[in-house]
Amino acid sequence: MRATRAACAALAWVLAGCLGDSGRLEGPGAPRFETPSRESGVAVVLGSGGPRGFAHIGALLALEEAGIRPDLVVGSSAGALVGALYASGKSPRELEAMARDVNVLDFFEVRMVTGGLATGRAVQDYVNRHVGDRPIEAFPMAFAAVAAREGTSLAVVFNAGDAGGAVRASSASPGRFEPVRIGGEALVDGDEASPVPIRVARQLGAKVVIAIDVSAHRSTSPPDAPAEWVRKDERRAAQVRAEAGEADVLVHPDIGYYAGHTAEYRQRVIAIAAAATRERLPEIRAAIAREGAAQPSRTASMPAAETAR
Repeated sequence: MRATRAACAALAWVLAGCLGDSGRLEGPGAPRFETPSRESGVAVVLGSGGPRGFAHIGALLALEEAGIRPDLVVGSSAGALVGALYASGKSPRELEAMARDVNVLDFFEVRMVTGGLATGRAVQDYVNRHVGDRPIEAFPMAFAAVAAREGTSLAVVFNAGDAGGAVRASSASPGRFEPVRIGGEALVDGDEASPVPIRVARQLGAKVVIAIDVSAHRSTSPPDAPAEWVRKDERRAAQVRAEAGEADVLVHPDIGYYAGHTAEYRQRVIAIAAAATRERLPEIRAAIAREGAAQPSRTASMPAAETAR
């Protein structure tokens, strides 16, 4: 009993910091966009999906087994979290071990119990702790997180500055998390603007784009699925279709409709995504070979239609 009380007290003390978080990320170390100086060769794009995002680890495992290591990783929401850890230097095997041993309390905020919106500070701290508090530009692999300007479908891209803050903004799901304010703008989950940010990867100079979509297959939607979920699935599918043609290969593993929160679920979706990616390796290798004699590099830039800070 005494140990339980001590644990609860410690947890309350930790969460007190989350309750006082303002949701504003300002200053020179805040997440920001910097124009890349040159094109990237191969980009891997990791889409949104909440707990389904663990499947991205399987795709990365299959690519690593095949000797394919991207120059650029672009992620939205859950894909931004996995992508940041990977781009920071963690191997897919390390990510798999992290997924197996993840502690849900690492992401817990007391507001989740009381009905309020979570701040996302726990997500920010988790990422920064695991990347060694390095900013994005210090990663060994180029990385970009995609968020959305609140109330719009405009993407906001972060490829420098606070890595945890960028992931926090990218995964601030409306209705569950408070918007994150960066540079005077209120930002929400990148899923709202670009669930699988293929276009952003192209705009950042990628010559080959391998995209991973972990959203539910419409054909697996159960008849009793809540109408709100169905509408969200339809919106997401339409947004992915709008960008799909710009990917060299789009892998869409069928990991089932309902997401889970157990270690068994995480291991299962990792295995399914790995198998689905292995099946597409001939296409991926062919796409990379086609770009083997690409045009000389040119400075990549974000077009005016994209919002970036």
